[in-house]
Amino acid sequence: MHLIRSAQSPQWVVRTEDGDRALPAGFSLGDALSADLGHFRDQLARAGGSVAAVTPAAPVDPDTEVWAAGVTYRRSREARVEESTEPDIYQRVYDAERPELFFKSIGWRVRGHDETIGIREDSTWDVPEPELAVILTASGEVAGYTVCDDVSSRSIEGDNPLYLPQAKMYAGATALGPGIRPAWEVPDPYDLTMTVTITRDGETAWTETASTGQLHRRIDELAACLFTAERYPRGAVLSTGTCLVPGSDFTLRPGDRVEIAIDGVGTLANEVRPAKEISSQPPPR
Repeated sequence: MHLIRSAQSPQWVVRTEDGDRALPAGFSLGDALSADLGHFRDQLARAGGSVAAVTPAAPVDPDTEVWAAGVTYRRSREARVEESTEPDIYQRVYDAERPELFFKSIGWRVRGHDETIGIREDSTWDVPEPELAVILTASGEVAGYTVCDDVSSRSIEGDNPLYLPQAKMYAGATALGPGIRPAWEVPDPYDLTMTVTITRDGETAWTETASTGQLHRRIDELAACLFTAERYPRGAVLSTGTCLVPGSDFTLRPGDRVEIAIDGVGTLANEVRPAKEISSQPPPR
């Protein structure tokens, strides 16, 4: 089962092997996440009759907050040390008691499956960062999982760690999808195979596979830290970090296609374009 937001209309559906079933008009992710896991499960159970298959959009509401964790895998630590003028910072945060958490995007800026992602024109080294993202209820419980591409400028972040917002938060830098797999259908989130494939001019330019079993921090630890001094009355998305990072000899180019597959969760694919060509529409005021 997957919870899918339609790209054609303000509609959410529950997708199973038997097809798509419509959720009631007015359903929103934020309302479904506004209490605990039991409430979220009850809301999905309201799916009614079959409808024609919808094209997935990013599985968030316009006001959904998307957060991310950094340096949660050994490979990520190695990559940050490699790129940075201040490598000791990343070595320390990997083993620190407090994880690195940062705001990544508001929902209306998030790109969905088959939409374009962006790279900055003032960056010289850009990479996808394939990640398992968790959907959190207002009570801090894990309600589900989705695929995240935390697109990043390694050259900007490498120049100075304080440039992190510019390296991580810009047009087309966040993609989620294609849908949300409920938590109760994922027996072990630490035993999921993750594969990324980057296609360029019809050929594979880079591919690699890893496992969420390599995650250095527990998901409940990351969620607890996010909720320590803040509340999310409509839930939140928290991406858990990457272990698949191309080396210094690779950078994304316009026209590349990035495909990220996480077993049991889904496959997210996006074409790369210059960030200045990507526009998102905020919700009406």
